[in-house]
Amino acid sequence: MVAESEDVLTISHVTERLMKAHPELDAGLVERSVRTAYDELRYARVRTYLPVLMERRARDLLPSDEQTDRPT
Repeated sequence: MVAESEDVLTISHVTERLMKAHPELDAGLVERSVRTAYDELRYARVRTYLPVLMERRARDLLPSDEQTDRPT
């Protein structure tokens, strides 16, 4: 199905952008946040803004800078 292959590319591109923007974060965490964002938005009727909305939602799911800078 064409929509599914486009979604796979979208997930990949969003994941790559977020991993470049947040190299300090675990790649698995970034991938899970993007997948969660996709799962929440995949039934959207208008697909034009899906990548932007997915990226924003995935960023919201990632830990903030304050959470990643704290020593454990």
